[in-house]
Amino acid sequence: MNLKILLPFQIFADVTGVSRIVVETGDGEYGLLPHRLDCVAALEPGILTYETDGGGPVYVAVDVGLMVKAGADVLVSVRHAIGGTDLSQLHEAVKREFLKVDGEERDVRAAVARMEGGFVRRIAEFQHGR
Repeated sequence: MNLKILLPFQIFADVTGVSRIVVETGDGEYGLLPHRLDCVAALEPGILTYETDGGGPVYVAVDVGLMVKAGADVLVSVRHAIGGTDLSQLHEAVKREFLKVDGEERDVRAAVARMEGGFVRRIAEFQHGR
């Protein structure tokens, strides 16, 4: 199989010769072998695992997304992905990335709250000025 993991602005992985893929869905883990029928699945945040014909398992921590299998091609589209071959190192990388994302989201929320406050203040001034 051919596995392509897509992020919003780049291709995270483009791997050929994949012999097995396991993804996590809302209904549990879902395994794909080369001759499986075509399918679509909504992915939950978790670990995507794949193996190539000559290698061991590769783990990719993924965010919510979508997986489409069509023939020999498997496309996975997610917002975030972090890869590795050692689960403990992957766990640490995910923790660091989530802390970074949490900080960025906190900054964005604060900026939006300031903008909303300014908007409400201007509306109130406009209504009192009439």
